[in-house]
Amino acid sequence: MKGIYETKLEGLKLLKRGKVRDIYDLDEHLLIVATDRLSAFDCVFPDPIPMKGAVLTQISRFWFDKTKDIIPNHIVSFEPVDYLSSAKKHAEILRGRSMLVKKSRPLPVECVARGYLHGSSWKEYREQGSISGIALPSGMRQKDVLPEPIFTPATKAESGHDENITYDKAAEILGRELAEFVKTASLKLYRFAHSHLIKQGIILVDTKFEFGIYKDEPILIDECITPDSSRIYEAKSYMPDMESVNYDKQYVRDYLESTDWDKTPPAPPLPQEIIQGTTRRYLEAYKIMTGKELKI
Repeated sequence: MKGIYETKLEGLKLLKRGKVRDIYDLDEHLLIVATDRLSAFDCVFPDPIPMKGAVLTQISRFWFDKTKDIIPNHIVSFEPVDYLSSAKKHAEILRGRSMLVKKSRPLPVECVARGYLHGSSWKEYREQGSISGIALPSGMRQKDVLPEPIFTPATKAESGHDENITYDKAAEILGRELAEFVKTASLKLYRFAHSHLIKQGIILVDTKFEFGIYKDEPILIDECITPDSSRIYEAKSYMPDMESVNYDKQYVRDYLESTDWDKTPPAPPLPQEIIQGTTRRYLEAYKIMTGKELKI
């Protein structure tokens, strides 16, 4: 099984090639194609992860549909039959891994909702006793559940690391009213998804949302609660200060931490067992989240 590392769709205008997605300009809309590229520690790896792009797209499809009553989103269609004729001819490549979306103005702030003390929040807590300016009780352990879910915005970086900021800083960037909207929406989305997933036996530790402005109104854009934008753990193995079964990129991160790579480009090749293990975890994530096998 081979992966798709990048797309070159004849007759379509390539607008941007991101870390994972290739974005094409289709006049009124954008065509977003999720490739099988893998990004970790802000580096793009040379080996594709087969099926990854399809998993990301179909999990997003599941959540965009589930959450459309919480906040409108940018989806026009996931089906190549609905695309412009110039895109339809690429249906074999696009099927399952693409979405036609409304053109919006992306907000310059990433919106992260967290329910547990993990990842960059754990490091910040150890150093400052707080996360994004939010004070937390002393004596908490890594992966402890937080007293309540919190909103921890970050600035976007085209390259390198995003920078965690306080809510007040986000309000300076976005304006107080818009900042309050995305904070409230992010926490509503997180609580909704966490409640759904805990019944499936997995924990949504944290997740990142992107918002844009479409016709002067904020909408949800990009991807939604995927293994690329979230930390997703098996509930029965999730314990503070202990290793847990995960269904996201943590599997790759853990492998990379065991190597002598210094986390600067170029990223090293990945062993086949890590590539295959990552594909397996992404497919398992889809099945657990949606309750069905992935079929394209």
